[in-house]
Amino acid sequence: MKKISYSSVLSQLLLLLFVIVWIIPTFGLFISSLRDKDLLAISGWWTSLTTTKVNEIHRMSGMEEQIKVEDYFIIQGKLFDDNSKKKIQTFGITSKKINEFNVGETAIFKNKNEVTVKENGEYILKSQKEFTKKKGKRLFITALSPPAFTFENYKEVLFKEGIGQAFINTAAVALPSTIIPLIICSFFAYSLTWMKFFGRDTLLAIVIASLVVPLQMSLIPILTIYNDFGALFGVAAKSYPGVWMAHTGFGLASTTFLLRNFIKSLPNEMMEAAKVDGASHYDIFIRIIVPLSIPAFASIFILQFLWCWNDLLVGLVFLDQVPSEIILTAKLKELLGSRGENWEILTTGAFVSMSVPLFIFFALQRYFIRGLVAGSVKG
Repeated sequence: MKKISYSSVLSQLLLLLFVIVWIIPTFGLFISSLRDKDLLAISGWWTSLTTTKVNEIHRMSGMEEQIKVEDYFIIQGKLFDDNSKKKIQTFGITSKKINEFNVGETAIFKNKNEVTVKENGEYILKSQKEFTKKKGKRLFITALSPPAFTFENYKEVLFKEGIGQAFINTAAVALPSTIIPLIICSFFAYSLTWMKFFGRDTLLAIVIASLVVPLQMSLIPILTIYNDFGALFGVAAKSYPGVWMAHTGFGLASTTFLLRNFIKSLPNEMMEAAKVDGASHYDIFIRIIVPLSIPAFASIFILQFLWCWNDLLVGLVFLDQVPSEIILTAKLKELLGSRGENWEILTTGAFVSMSVPLFIFFALQRYFIRGLVAGSVKG
């Protein structure tokens, strides 16, 4: 009988915990993206399948809608849309007492006007004198709103003018910003691992030390350097090459560090045998290192692409906010509104934006774990 390894059980439990921690927020984000924006603003996604109590303010119609019936002037209307399934419980005519009356009861204003509200939102406002104001009176209601899901949020995000171009712009930023540092760092990591030259250890120490430098500290100095070079050569600093170089610079340290760990784990005997056969460092790199490092390349491609695709700060600093250059995250930021009140745009936009990185991750996921942990096996 095979013995149960406690370390194996523990690792499986930790992996399960990691999956749960990752899936629950993602599921919540998806549910929130399908909810009505009014319900989303007042309750969490975990209440999406339950009836929600909402407090709302509505304004009745003005003098244009009045009709005369016998000795009364009457205004009739409905507070909700025809498709609404909300049911009013209580209502009020002042902000201090929003639950003063139950549905079906008659509320009397200070000017002796009377209003009656039904459960479905229909109301009747009566007065013995003719209504003279264009703006109607306010009603404060407390209603029960059943679970409601809609695709209107996705229509708003996907078919909003400029979203398609923002997708293309983001791809134009993310792909080169991922491939360029991967190419540069693969050569650099190989040289730090298998080539002997003066200052190699110092270079490695600089790479490790640069991992702790905050991104925000270097944004403005680098932009200033780009502006100087742009003025010297007559090229705009805020352009695609500028943001490519920025992402490349910020990703060099981590990419080099991860690749070096993987390359160092490869058998030394293979390199020695290749040298004996007369292979140069370039031949060893192209014919041995690159084919064996595919898992590492895939892992780093995923990490770098995720960062570049979801980036907002670097894109705002190094690109002009014009239709031909604005990235997806910046466009979604515009859709949020000046006060960030459009929560439904945030959740829907986030789920739309993460669709591409998720596709990349699942397409390369078989290499991901193997590439990350390989450097910890040996070396």
